[in-house]
Amino acid sequence: MEELKGHIKNIRKNILKMVANANSGHPGGSLSAADILGVLFFEVMDINKDNAGGVDRDRFVLSKGHATPVLYATLYEKGIFTGDLMTFRKMNSKLQGHPNRNYVDGVDMSTGSLGQGISASVGMALANKLSKNDHRIYTLLGDGETEEGQVWEAAMAAGHYKLDNLCVVLDFNGLQIDGDITKVMNPLPLDKKFEAFNWNVIKIDGHDLDQIREAFKEAKELKGKPTLILAKTVKGKGVSFMENNYAWHGVAPNQEQLEQALKEVEAM
Repeated sequence: MEELKGHIKNIRKNILKMVANANSGHPGGSLSAADILGVLFFEVMDINKDNAGGVDRDRFVLSKGHATPVLYATLYEKGIFTGDLMTFRKMNSKLQGHPNRNYVDGVDMSTGSLGQGISASVGMALANKLSKNDHRIYTLLGDGETEEGQVWEAAMAAGHYKLDNLCVVLDFNGLQIDGDITKVMNPLPLDKKFEAFNWNVIKIDGHDLDQIREAFKEAKELKGKPTLILAKTVKGKGVSFMENNYAWHGVAPNQEQLEQALKEVEAM
C-alpha cells in the first residue's frame, strides 16, 4: 500500500509540474482521477513497458480526453513513457493536450471529443469477444461528459451485447468547466441510468484505495454485464485551493501556487 501511495503521490506532483510548465492544461479533473489510475495501472491491468505497444493486453481509454496530465504522468511513473514530461503541450511534442495513440505507447485511443472514448471502448470490448481475446477494456469517463448523447448510445450497446469485459470508471467529482454539473445540464441519477441499460453499478469513494481495488475485482468476476464504477471524487484532490473549485478545471498554477501545491501533495 505504501508503494502504491508513493506512485500516486508522484503522479499528482507531475500533473502539477506539467500543467504549470506548459501554462496550460487541466489540473482539476486530472488530480481527481489519480488514485483510480494509480490502482488500475499498478495493480489491475497487465500493461508494462514491454507490451505497451501491442494489443495483446488489457487496454485503457481516457474518454475525458482533456485529462491527459494524469494519463501521461501515470505512463511515466509506470516506465512506459520515458521521454520528458515537461514537453507537455509544447510545439512538436508527442504529449499533446489530448492523447494521440500514434505517438505514445499506452495511449490506446485518440480522444478529446467527449463521448467518443466510451464508444470506442465498446467497440474494443466487442472485438475482443468476437476474437476470443480475454483481455479487458477499461475506460475513464467524466461526469460532465455524460451530458453527451453518444455516451448513452454506447451504454445501450454495451448492455445489449453483455460486454462483461468492459469496465467504465465514472470520475464523479460533480464539477465541469462551467460549474456544478446539476446546474449546467443535470445528468443525475447516473447509477439508475446505467442500471436501466443493463449495467452492473458499483458505488465507491474514488480516493479510497481499498474500495477502488475491490471494485475492480468485483467487475472482473462479474459475468453477463458491463460494469460502471461510480467513483465519488474531489476535483483538484490534494491541493487545498483547487479542491471542489471548478475554476481549476482548465487553469495552470503560477510558480507560487505550484510550490504550495507540491508541498500539500507531499504531505498527503
